[in-house]
This record gives sequence, structure tokens and C-alpha cells, in this order.
Amino acid sequence: QVQLVESGGGLVQAGGSLRLSCAASGSIFSINRMGWYRQAPGKQRELAALITKGGIKTYADSVRGRFTISRDNAKNTVYLQMNSLKPEDTGVYYCFGDDYSSIYSYPHSWGQGTQVTVSS
Repeated sequence: QVQLVESGGGLVQAGGSLRLSCAASGSIFSINRMGWYRQAPGKQRELAALITKGGIKTYADSVRGRFTISRDNAKNTVYLQMNSLKPEDTGVYYCFGDDYSSIYSYPHSWGQGTQVTVSS
């Protein structure tokens, strides 16, 4: 069992930046993928970015070039640096961590979520 605790959400104006953090605990030895999904009001949860233990990164087209995912394996923590934020980036951001190898697999371990609100 993996426990995930997020921090760093908040309210920011369009064009601003935020940095999300997510610390994993529990069965951390099994974790390969870590990353972030997000869910806008009335929409499905979608992948924003993920990173494998080996450092392979995947981004949604909508965030590529603006968001940067990184990971500190020694601290079992994943970060999401979000720059040039847009109102459409608003939503709840959920951290995940699991042992899947495919970037297409839907996660099974989630954090509690952190709200990101971008005002226009």
C-alpha cells in the first residue's frame, strides 16, 4: 500500500506559476510511475504528466512546454512545476504512484488531491 500526500496548490493569476509536490510513503520500493492527473469541474480526470523511476517523462499535449515534472527518488517525492498557467488549467490535481510499467495504465493509488485555480 502506497500513501501519497500532495501540497502546493492554490490560486494564481493567468501567466503565473505554481509548484506541486507529492511525497510517497508505505510500500515505496514497488513504485515505478509517479505523476499527476487533473480533473476540471464537470470533466473526466486526465493525465497531466508522469515520470518513471528511470526518468522517462510523459506530458499531455495541453501542458507540454509549460509544465515540468521531476522526481527525487531518495525522497520518494515527485514535483510538478507549472508555468504560464491558463484558466483552463484550473482543477483538482491528483498525485499517483504505482508499479505499472505502461504509461497508458490507469493508476490505482491516489493522493487526496490539491486544488489549482487560475484566474483570468
